[in-house]
Amino acid sequence: MRIRTLAASLALTLAAGAAQADEGMWMPAQLPQLSNALRGAGFEGDPAALADVTRAPLAAVVSLGGCTASFVSAQGLVVTNHHCAMGAIQLNSTPENNLIENGFIARTPAEEVSAGPAARIYVTVGFDKITDRILADARGKTGRAYFDAVDAAKKAAVAQCEADAGHRCSVADMYYGSEFYLIKQLELKDVRLVYAPPVSIGNYGDEIDNFVWPRHVGDFSFYRAYVGKDGKPAPYAKDNVPYQPPAHLSVSTAPVKAGDFAMIAGYPGVTFRHRTASEFASQIDWLLPNRVALLDGMIQAIDKATAGHPDKVVLYASTVASLKNNLKRAQGELEGLRRSDAIRVRGEDEKAMLAWLGKQPGTKAEQAGIRALQQQLDAGEANRARDLVLPFLRPGLLGAAVQLQRLALERGKPDAQRESGYQQRDEAMIAGGLKQLQRRFDADVEKATLRYALQRYYALPQAQRVAEFDAVFGASEAEAAQRLEALYAGTRLGDEAVRLAAMQQDAAALAASDDSLLRAAATLQPALLRLEAEAKQRAGELLRLRPAYMQALIAYRTSQGKAVYPDANSTLRVSFGKVSPLSARDGVDYRPLTTVAGIVEKHTGVVPFNAPKPLLEAIAKGDFGSTADPELRTQTVDFLTNLDTTGGNSGSPVLDAQGKLIGLNFDSNWEAVSASWMYDPRYKRAIHVDMRYLRWLLAKVYPARNLLQEMQLPAE
Repeated sequence: MRIRTLAASLALTLAAGAAQADEGMWMPAQLPQLSNALRGAGFEGDPAALADVTRAPLAAVVSLGGCTASFVSAQGLVVTNHHCAMGAIQLNSTPENNLIENGFIARTPAEEVSAGPAARIYVTVGFDKITDRILADARGKTGRAYFDAVDAAKKAAVAQCEADAGHRCSVADMYYGSEFYLIKQLELKDVRLVYAPPVSIGNYGDEIDNFVWPRHVGDFSFYRAYVGKDGKPAPYAKDNVPYQPPAHLSVSTAPVKAGDFAMIAGYPGVTFRHRTASEFASQIDWLLPNRVALLDGMIQAIDKATAGHPDKVVLYASTVASLKNNLKRAQGELEGLRRSDAIRVRGEDEKAMLAWLGKQPGTKAEQAGIRALQQQLDAGEANRARDLVLPFLRPGLLGAAVQLQRLALERGKPDAQRESGYQQRDEAMIAGGLKQLQRRFDADVEKATLRYALQRYYALPQAQRVAEFDAVFGASEAEAAQRLEALYAGTRLGDEAVRLAAMQQDAAALAASDDSLLRAAATLQPALLRLEAEAKQRAGELLRLRPAYMQALIAYRTSQGKAVYPDANSTLRVSFGKVSPLSARDGVDYRPLTTVAGIVEKHTGVVPFNAPKPLLEAIAKGDFGSTADPELRTQTVDFLTNLDTTGGNSGSPVLDAQGKLIGLNFDSNWEAVSASWMYDPRYKRAIHVDMRYLRWLLAKVYPARNLLQEMQLPAE
């Protein structure tokens, strides 16, 4: 008997693994099959309703394109994390009015400010399986031909979907090339900042507390979505009106305690739990250590270049925050995978799977596919050091020049043949990014980041060097120092109007430009196209071969009675579990709730433990009212669950058994950062802002009673 088909295996897997409630980032369509597990965990709603992304509660959950958020009023009010809104906060900050330090409160809609021309809110309105359509022309092909066939089918599906104006569509790959889904999202382009606490609340503890429990941070902010007067998505305009969402979440006023049911809905970024044993080994032995070193060096380069310049610190605040978060995540992931002995565990698991597969009749084709997959993975190791550093050689303004050259090239093709990211559908976002760059760029800082990245580049083996990069930057650090000064002295792209004008020029005009950065980008473009072609060849083979591995893995897991869900890929997912304590290590046990007492205990008056005076005074006063925990008899701040989360889940709503909002996800504990590769139920916890803390801050500390009223919450 041949190995089970993927569809049959998946159905059996869901049935067999239904009792395992904590692990799993489930697609909405899978949730009805998990009804028993959901109800057993304490969910009081209708599991079937969770399959419909156009109904409450999932219709209220939106993507910000890297973070998650949710509607909390009928007038388009959106709540997310402070760190997810940091770009908008930074964009509207000046040395004279630093919203990062001071916070921001819009008392009326007229006081709300644009989150920036590139800010978006995506409301998922469709989630449909289209596997046969995507793979129809790819079957029988290999390598680049396979990649191109899938790519063309994706673009055709997206173009047809986006004929419905105002929508942004994409095709998501599930189970590594085994299934494909068309995701349709309403694209809201007028996003405005409504409320943000000071960074000393929104990021209390900063990197010292990042990925650490206990936490005492109010990591939240509010946006509002606007549309044109006709109710359709439109760019920012003063006379736009608030968007009326198809659903919005109600904020719970009930207490939260250990053992309570909890469910999270969001857009987790990427997980790698179904990767091969060799990929686990490469991640732990090479990629993570090198990523840590690279990110740490980049942060130091920016810090040194911005020191003593408050204006430059503001310009790079969002960039540095992102780099620091990625650095600490990489450090935690490395430590966690080593703690879990992931190389040995995954290796033994894969060995057992292959042994099981070898005993199944009619599986020679699958076994051959898995061997071919491993050969491709081995070949990809050759240039991994080069591939890690090259993206850092195209920062900010130079990156804009590269983007402009590529856009001009792609415009010479029929739209369907243009590279993804450079089609007509992408031009508004490109223009928004070019405008936004004005508030996130400084030539001296950018040169400092390039000098550091070039140190890494010049350390590559000669065989991994790229001639065009040497032609632009020189063959040594000494030569690069002179080249960089000339590159940034001879460009006019620092002027927003010049960048936007260049966006309208054709390839010939840009190629003839005397602008130093545009000339550099023109020199780099052949290399970038060549490297992209090599990457697509490898990607096509991996896309063709991975389904053999996945089909074998799913069938093997089914034989073990274990659940299989697709690795996260920035599409809407749901996880469920409970409010849970943590035993981090021998003799160290944590309760799942923190209180304002911890803010006072940590307070030193020095960043990052510099709680603002109004907060400390409110804590000392002890006037917590209805937001106080009835058992702890004080104000809670954050809480823990065992929900399955990863990057991209930032800002995700945490719901109770009735589907009401009890928290906002913002982090994982240090022991669980490695969960993007390996889920360990002993340690995996998610960290959330308690909505009771948010309500108290809005009522008593940095008041915004208008927002409480809008969310139909007590104003006391």
